[in-house]
Amino acid sequence: MTTAELNPFPSRSFFLGVDVGTGSARAGLFDENGKLLGSASSPIQIWKDGDCVEQSSTDIWHAVCAAVKSACSLANVSEVEVKGIGFAATCSLVAVDAEGSPVTVSWSGDSRRNIIVWMDHRAVKQAERINSFNSPVLQYCGGGVSPEMEPPKLLWVKENLKESWSMVYKWMDLSDWLSYRATGDDTRSLCTTVCKWTYLGHAHMHQMSEKASRDMEACGWDDEFWEEIGLGDLVDGHHAKIGRSVAFPGHPLGNGLTATAAKELGLLAGTPVGTSLIDAHAGGVGVMESKSDSDSLTKESDVDTLCSRMVLVCGTSTCHMAVSREKLFIPGVWGPFWSAMVPEYWLTEGGQSATGALLDHIIENHVASPRLANRAASQKVSVFELLNNLLKTMAEDTSSPFISALTSDMHILPDFHGNRSPVADPNSKGVIFGMSLDSSEKQLALLYLATIQGIAYGTRHIVEHCNAHGHKIDTLLACGGLSKNPLFIQEHADIVGCPIILPRESESVLLGAAILGAVAGKNYPSLHDAMKALNAAGQVVHPSSDPKVTKYHDAKYRIFRNLYEQQLSHRSIIAEALA
Repeated sequence: MTTAELNPFPSRSFFLGVDVGTGSARAGLFDENGKLLGSASSPIQIWKDGDCVEQSSTDIWHAVCAAVKSACSLANVSEVEVKGIGFAATCSLVAVDAEGSPVTVSWSGDSRRNIIVWMDHRAVKQAERINSFNSPVLQYCGGGVSPEMEPPKLLWVKENLKESWSMVYKWMDLSDWLSYRATGDDTRSLCTTVCKWTYLGHAHMHQMSEKASRDMEACGWDDEFWEEIGLGDLVDGHHAKIGRSVAFPGHPLGNGLTATAAKELGLLAGTPVGTSLIDAHAGGVGVMESKSDSDSLTKESDVDTLCSRMVLVCGTSTCHMAVSREKLFIPGVWGPFWSAMVPEYWLTEGGQSATGALLDHIIENHVASPRLANRAASQKVSVFELLNNLLKTMAEDTSSPFISALTSDMHILPDFHGNRSPVADPNSKGVIFGMSLDSSEKQLALLYLATIQGIAYGTRHIVEHCNAHGHKIDTLLACGGLSKNPLFIQEHADIVGCPIILPRESESVLLGAAILGAVAGKNYPSLHDAMKALNAAGQVVHPSSDPKVTKYHDAKYRIFRNLYEQQLSHRSIIAEALA
């Protein structure tokens, strides 16, 4: 029997993207047009105890394998047809010993719990101490590290879990650990190291271009910084524990999948694996080149188009990603990061630490929530859909000029998990202004709408701040779970005053990860070429043309900004009283 008879589709090529989020591992298969053929997810375990949030790399790898096998089965794709794989994940910190086994990072001593999750805030004090040194590397992360970055977490482990500290052989970002587990190649991504570890990616700027990509010896670590903050032992052995070599996202790792990993994933040994991305950055790669019809008419060049955009990756948290040809230093906003998302462009990265998580928190802690959840389940719709419909009815019943005006007496500062950008204040707290004794479903609907608006005012603050410091953002792109909520997107368009392009494929993070595999498999000459080929625009949501809507949101935005100023004033009044 000939090969053609064995394989009736000899020319079919598919790319596999894997995304490990906060609550699940997902896998998706895409064709050469960037079309999603099938995806699957598998839940992952999480332990929360106060500021400590932990996961298990063993559990995550099992979930990844389950999701990959299910996705291949659903998409009806055989192992020989998968031409490349890419991994994306949250920027969580993984600890393993010399055998690759987990080392605990938990007070509990539970050896399974070897990951400090991105949202963990145990290291606030360590972050403050690191920032007090004013090291030159800090200017490349908005002026200071966040407790969500890796140096404060590493310092916390060294100071609090001395036995674990001495046992760890490699500290890795989760997406780098996934590609290491898949290939045995310890090369780190310029995305993870630059964005979360203070690695200076631009040290490679004049060495080479992406198209001549190879593993690069890590020359961007600032040894003085690590020694100054008390982590000088990480410099030992040419930075063996934190990364001796780095590569552009999508660079092929090792010899592809190892025989062991291939067997566990149900794929072929040697399948190319691309250097990884953080999940939000994979979302950026999955959407940033999505062109609407008007784009090609108004912008002079591809560079103009790319540099006038900001991608909102909206899930548990929201990341705000913009790129530029020049490096732009923006106080309170992470970056500029060279080649951390699109190779050879500088990345600016704003963010809100709790968005989807905040909406869940507001809804689930309301007394009307169980009734609403039961009704949503019986009608087979989401709670968001029920609330959106309820708000429409309320606007009609009260003759409100527009839905947004229902919250004229309610204002929310969404800093329930601190403020990541642009005030960069991890101690900022959430504020709800305008409560009454009402505990009805209608009152919950108002809280939900005001929370969405608060999140959108936060995005407006980030966009205005970036534009005041050299960006020229006039278009938003949105992906992630919250981008599927039409009210969330319309409020953002109205409040920021920009059109929002939604991608054709809703799973942009998976597409971004799959693009890494496509580049590793040499299907495209560069990551940017792959983005142009595989990104595609869907619906475009425009801001309201009603001047009353604009005037209303301008007024509420002033109140939003004032809520934080009031908080600072209250803080100093209390500090003085307790002094």
